[in-house]
This record gives sequence, structure tokens and C-alpha cells, in this order.
Amino acid sequence: MELENRLVEYAVDTKFSDIPQKPVNVVKEIILGIFGSIAAGAYSGECVSLAQLLKEMGGKPEATILIHGGKLPGHCVAIANATMAQSLDYDDAVVPGVHIGCVSVPAALAAAEIAGGCSGRDFLTALTVGIEFANRLNTINFASFYGGFHGTGVCAVFGASIAASRILGLNAEQMRDAIGLALNWAGGSGQNNVEGVHAVSIVAGIASQGGIFSAQLAQRGVTGPRQFLEGAKGWASMFGTSKVNPELVTGELGTRYELNKTLFKKFPSCGLTQTSTQGILEIMKENQVTAADIDKIEVRVGPFASTVVGHFEIGRNPTMNAQFSIPYCVSNALTRGSSELTHFEEAMVRDQKIAGLAALVHVITDPAVEKRDQRAMEMDVRTKSGQSYHKRIDVPRGSPGNEMTREEQIARFRQCAVFGKKPLPEKNIASIISMVDAIENMADVRDLIPLMIP
Repeated sequence: MELENRLVEYAVDTKFSDIPQKPVNVVKEIILGIFGSIAAGAYSGECVSLAQLLKEMGGKPEATILIHGGKLPGHCVAIANATMAQSLDYDDAVVPGVHIGCVSVPAALAAAEIAGGCSGRDFLTALTVGIEFANRLNTINFASFYGGFHGTGVCAVFGASIAASRILGLNAEQMRDAIGLALNWAGGSGQNNVEGVHAVSIVAGIASQGGIFSAQLAQRGVTGPRQFLEGAKGWASMFGTSKVNPELVTGELGTRYELNKTLFKKFPSCGLTQTSTQGILEIMKENQVTAADIDKIEVRVGPFASTVVGHFEIGRNPTMNAQFSIPYCVSNALTRGSSELTHFEEAMVRDQKIAGLAALVHVITDPAVEKRDQRAMEMDVRTKSGQSYHKRIDVPRGSPGNEMTREEQIARFRQCAVFGKKPLPEKNIASIISMVDAIENMADVRDLIPLMIP
């Protein structure tokens, strides 16, 4: 149980002063991004239905449903806020499509309300430790893409559990039980993404709910498996093909931060569509190509990307069908010159101009491309006049080494904050930006909550 012991020790003992500035800055960007994605996604179809159902069920008023308002039990609020955060797929992610912030931040915020308050420094520490723990698990299996499981449900539940446990004040033994209990919430199907259904975001909600619920159970003495990682039926056996590299999981723990590899999306669609969207926009800018010029576009991606986003059919959820489609994202950028949240609303998705252009976009499966990066792509554009243009992008804008600027991050948050049915007032937007930027100086992070209810 050496690896489990080391991970629990890290989860319990890490202090804010132990954390380097880089991961602190990354977690601040995650928090700001999640607040924005919650505001943007709050009135998506599944989020409205979920919020209504939870309010009908009622319960102890422990924490606040953001944007919608109202108080419910903490685990109910976690599933609601996390689902909102993931519903438009404009939140942070790590390869191979694991969304940790949308699961961890809502659980931590609910825990802060249950605990009667939490300083910004403690909030940052709890989230940094939890998110890093989830990232360390992800290193075990990201190369095989979790088979049919959904990486968010498999990994991010632990980020939520640890963050909530820290804020609720669990001791080492309770923390270990909380992590073990969280193992029983790990799961979710990747088929949700392939079909573009609402269950994609519900997976994040369930993981967040499981995270805070496991912490509350452990706080009350409920036990979980101690060998949650390397046990005969532990996480590695269930999701990691039993192959655990100790160096990847616990090497330089506390100094090397896997969370620094977080992707902050430039465009509001699946991470696997980012390079294709970026590529066509660059070709347009560099060569003055327009939609009217296109004869054919070929996009080469790896098998995983081809399966998840290599198609475009409008089904029961047009927004998600478009978000998880390279043909749509490329055609949209060609037609509208950008990629914005409004472009994924149903009326925009059903535009016949887009459908006609999408038929000219051919996604080709190429295993060699995937060896460079899961998100890598090569694009060949042929025009009606016979011109050909080639673009290769291995990692998208917003990735480590190609980070978005602070100004781009703020612009992204502002776009989200005013997109939804209930846009946030400008004074609220400005306050959230400044408060999150200096969150380590906040006496109580609950002061952010009223700003998220327009």
C-alpha cells in the first residue's frame, strides 16, 4: 500500500506554502473558467430538467445552486453545478478528454457552504491537491483512453472527494476512507460522447456528487477500501489494466505538477475539435480562403478522435452533435469566421449552408497522427481553382507551451458570463474576475456565491 500511503499523505498534509506559483495560477484559471461555464450552461436542456427535479425532491438547505438560485443538500447542489459547468463543453480538460475542474470546483464550493465558510487559501489548497491527485491517476491510463469508460467519471471524482474532504476537515484516516468510497462512484460511458447525448455532462455531475457524498460519509465513520489503487480489485485493476508506474503516480509529488498540463479551450467544442478549428481559421487568414472557395477538405486524425468527433449527424441534441463534430466545427469556422458559443445553438447548427459545407469535410483515420498527440491533426484544403493548402497542428491553442494570454482567458470568461438565459451583470463579472485573481486573500470564498446569482 506504499502508493496509497503516499497519495493520502500528500492529500492531507500539503500546505498552501508548499505549492509552487505555477499550479496556483493554473487552478485560479480553472476556477474562473468553471464559473464562466456554469453561467453559460445553466439553462441548457439537461441542466434545467435536473435543477427542476432536484428542487422538487427538496432536502436540507446546505448549499446554493448557482445561476438558478435556491438551496439544497450539498451533494444535490454538486451534481447540479457540475452538470452546468460541463454542459457546453467549454471547461478545462486534460488528455484524453478528462474534465477535472467542472467536477472538483462545484464539490469544493458546496463543501465550503456546508462547513460554514472556507478561506481562499484553504480553498485553493484543497482544489490544487484534489485536481493534482486526479491528474496523477490519469497518467496511469491516458495512453489507452480508458477503453469504453468516460475518463471524467473515472478520475475527476477523486479530485472532488479530496477537495471536499480537506474543506470539511477530515483527518488522514477519514481522507483514506473518502478516497476509497469515491472509487465506487468512478465510471461513466464514453458512448455518451460518441452519440452526443446529455449524459456527457451528467457524468461530471454524478462524479461531483459522489465526491462530496463520499467525504460526508467518511466524516461520519463509513469506511472505504484502503487499497483503492493497487488492490486486487482497485482502481488500477478496474481502469488502468493493472499497470502502475510508481514514478508517474507519486514521483516528485508536490514539486512536479501534472495539472500544469491543463488545456483551456480556445473554442467552445470538444477538445478533439480544437486543432481542426484552429487549423482552418489559420488557413483562411494566411491565404484569404473563404467558404465559397472550397472544393474538398481532408482532416487526418487518430482513431480515438475519429471515433468521437469524425462525423456529423444532427440527432436529438443538435448542440452536442455539433460540439462533437470536426465536420461541423470546420464548416462553422469557414462560414462564420470564428467559433463562438452562439454558433452551437440549434438554429445555427441546422443552417443548411453549414450542412452543405460539412459534406465536403472528410475525416480520415490515421494512427500515425495519434502517436504525436491525441488531439493532433493534419488538414489538406483544396479549392475550386485548384489551389491546395496544408496545415499540421499537434497541440491546440490553450495547451502548455501554447497558452492563452490572461486577456484571452478573461475574454473567454466574459463571453460565457453573458451568454446564458440569465447573463451576469457587468458589476458581478468584474468582481468575480478580481476576486478570483486574488482568491488566496479572501476570508471566505462564499462571498463569490451571490455574484453567481443574477
